Amino acid sequence: MPKKGGKKGGGGKLAAMTEEERLLFTQQKAVAEEEMSKRKEDMLTQFLKDKLRKEEHNSVVNQHKLTERWRVVFRQTRAQDLRKDIEILSQTFERVLDRKDSVIKCLLGDLTESKQQSDLVLRSYLQNVDLLLDLQGSRLAFHNQDMKTKLDELKAEFNTEREQIMALHKQDCIYLEDVRIGLDQRYAALDSEAQREYQSNRDDIKNRSIEDRNALRVQREGEVEEMWRQLQEATRSYRESTEEHRVACEALRERDERSSCEIEAQMKRLQKIQESCAALRARMSTMQREGEAAARDLRAVKEKATDRRLELKKQMSSIHAQQRSALSRLTVLSDNANKKLQSVISKGERLIKLAGVCRKLETERERVQPFHSCSLSAEEQQLVKENQLEPAVTELAQAMHDYAGLEGMWQRWAKVELERLCLQREKVALSQENLRLRTLLRQYLDGLSVSDAALRQDHTLLHVSRSVHNQRQSQRQRPARQQQAAHVLQHTL
Repeated sequence: MPKKGGKKGGGGKLAAMTEEERLLFTQQKAVAEEEMSKRKEDMLTQFLKDKLRKEEHNSVVNQHKLTERWRVVFRQTRAQDLRKDIEILSQTFERVLDRKDSVIKCLLGDLTESKQQSDLVLRSYLQNVDLLLDLQGSRLAFHNQDMKTKLDELKAEFNTEREQIMALHKQDCIYLEDVRIGLDQRYAALDSEAQREYQSNRDDIKNRSIEDRNALRVQREGEVEEMWRQLQEATRSYRESTEEHRVACEALRERDERSSCEIEAQMKRLQKIQESCAALRARMSTMQREGEAAARDLRAVKEKATDRRLELKKQMSSIHAQQRSALSRLTVLSDNANKKLQSVISKGERLIKLAGVCRKLETERERVQPFHSCSLSAEEQQLVKENQLEPAVTELAQAMHDYAGLEGMWQRWAKVELERLCLQREKVALSQENLRLRTLLRQYLDGLSVSDAALRQDHTLLHVSRSVHNQRQSQRQRPARQQQAAHVLQHTL
């Protein structure tokens, strides 16, 4: 009722308004309605947000409750599976432990047998080593004595030859010195004699020439003076009498000719004296050349003697070097022999120590039965013996033939090596199993606080039974594989 009255009153009021007031009122009403609609939308949005927040909170709480329930169920299921797996693993461990105990007992028996066999082999080996040491010592003493004898012989021969060469060299030097002194004395006497003869001839010729020249000068001066006087007289006589002068002139011409002939004869004599001087010079030069040739011959002989001496000295040096190299080589050989002997002795001592260690590790079974019985048939053994009797072609075959006596030791070594490899492989398998168990335990501990990411992962705890079953099969197959490997290795050796 009031609303209707209000509407009527509003309609009357709107009718009483002007056009502008009506338009303004309409706008205000539209704005108020729009604000009201916005307020309603905001309220609805806030209500929806609150409801969504509440739903999200409820979903989180429900999800947490569901997760807790799922964890409880999963823990119960996993606890049952893990209890079963632990029981299986404990049974497997006890079974493996029993098998290991039996293997250890067998190994102790084999170790005892091996120790006994090692004692036998060690005794025989020590006897052989003692024999070899005695033989090597006798051989070394014999070689040392032989080397000393040869060295003494070489020293005596070298000293004898050296004394002979030195005596011969001394005799040659004395002979060459005597020859040189004799030749020097001979050619010195010849040279002094020729020099004295030349000097005497030269002095005689010079004195005769001076005397002749003085006599001729005196004679010619007297003749010239006489001729000048005669010329004066002749001139006077010519003046007095031409005939007398002509006769005197002819007499003087003849006398002049005779003087010319005498001068020519004196010139020829001087020429002969000069020729004799030249002959003496030529003879002296010839004697000098002969002396030089003899001196050259003596020098050649001396050079030959020097070359011979140098050659003998080189031979002696080479002989000394050879003897020194031979002595050094013998010293090196003796040192090498001593080093090899020391290495053999050290190797023997090391083998004795190793044999003592091996003897301590041997079992009673190995001491009683050192070597294992051969698994070959009689035909195969006969074939092996025939192959051993055949001559070796290669160095490896020869070495195998030489060390055929160590076959038992190599069998024992192969057995120990095979057991070591088996134990090593088993250790690797146990390490892998330990790692796998650690991984399972880690996953189990992670499963105590399960998350969405942990639920999506692939857990191996669900496959424990299969892996344990596979491991049991591999453990059953492992002894058979070890026996097959031992059989193949024994046939190979």
